[in-house]
Amino acid sequence: MSPTAVVAFPGEACRDLDPREVETPAFVVDLGRLERNLRVLDDVQRRAGCTILLALKGFAMWSVAPLVRRHLAGTAASGPWEARLGREAFGGQVHVYAPAYAPADLDEVLELADHVIFNSLSQWERFRPQVERALQRGRRVSCGLRVNPEHREVEVALYDPCAPGSRLGATRAEIDPARMEGLEGLHVHALCEHGPDALARMLAAFEARFGDLLPRVRWLNLGGGHHITHASYDADALVALLLDLRRRHPHLALFLEPGEAVAIGTGVLVAQVLDVVRNGAVHNAILDVSATCHMPDVLEMPYRPLVRGAGDPGERPHTYRLGGPTCLAGDVIGDYAFDAPLRPGDRIVFEDMAHYTMVKTTTFNGVRHPSIATWDPATRRLHVVRRFRYEDYRDRLS
Repeated sequence: MSPTAVVAFPGEACRDLDPREVETPAFVVDLGRLERNLRVLDDVQRRAGCTILLALKGFAMWSVAPLVRRHLAGTAASGPWEARLGREAFGGQVHVYAPAYAPADLDEVLELADHVIFNSLSQWERFRPQVERALQRGRRVSCGLRVNPEHREVEVALYDPCAPGSRLGATRAEIDPARMEGLEGLHVHALCEHGPDALARMLAAFEARFGDLLPRVRWLNLGGGHHITHASYDADALVALLLDLRRRHPHLALFLEPGEAVAIGTGVLVAQVLDVVRNGAVHNAILDVSATCHMPDVLEMPYRPLVRGAGDPGERPHTYRLGGPTCLAGDVIGDYAFDAPLRPGDRIVFEDMAHYTMVKTTTFNGVRHPSIATWDPATRRLHVVRRFRYEDYRDRLS
């Protein structure tokens, strides 16, 4: 069976784990599902002749770095702290892009990164002397420019890097090729959970606007948002698209930097019912996990996570509004229907909770932070990698 046929599906992670064994709250990552995703990505990069990096903004669980680095070439970071984590924990290549750099941050980035991507030509010109000093010290850093193809594929404005007036990337109107001396690459990103058809459209828009710049550079980073390990993704079409791009521009090294595709379908968030409170027709189940603290996309997007064994309101006999333990009135995850009444102590399992969860959590209201654990389906071993303490909350403050 081709690795591209073995993908992780949301709802399959930790399927054989008894949630009653989990000390809640806890994020649990299924090592078997994670390795399947990584094998799919590795297969794509080998067949397409590209390099795939883990975008740490989506998944930065460094305890699984030994597994990740067996399959991927390195990490994509958004600043000095992510770059340092990439260098120290994951190894391999470190690529860094930020909408803007502070001088001190850039000094740190230049000591850590292999590629540094600037958001504008004005930043490149301002910091070029700083880059040249790093090169003189022996640092081998390749610099590039993020461009905005002004091509929209993302429906949710919060995640659309090409929305009108976006601060992300230089539009063609802002680029004078004479000012690009010293830049060796281009970075383009306009996708979010998309397939190869959307990438093909983005590439067409990119080449229409920036194709004349490609002979001037030696690498092209196609960003993230590629849903490569999703069950519906056509990985063969992606490989064909990248091979065609390489055929037309054989001098270019190609990079992709997915975050979600690495961790999609690999983890769960296990919660416990603390109390059930009735208000008129609404039965509120208060959990030890919070939307605002532990799954902020629920409130920002909005987004409705899947709950194992539950359905939409009215689909099953008992409907509850799941909410968090904070004092925020709107700390509500959603309404779900269950086969049996919920009682204190019952476990609730939220599916697909590895990507864009642990990296976005907060300790607002002093709510206990979920532990981080792994589940090995081969050995049936649940291992708690990290438990958070009061001191973790206290030491973020002063």
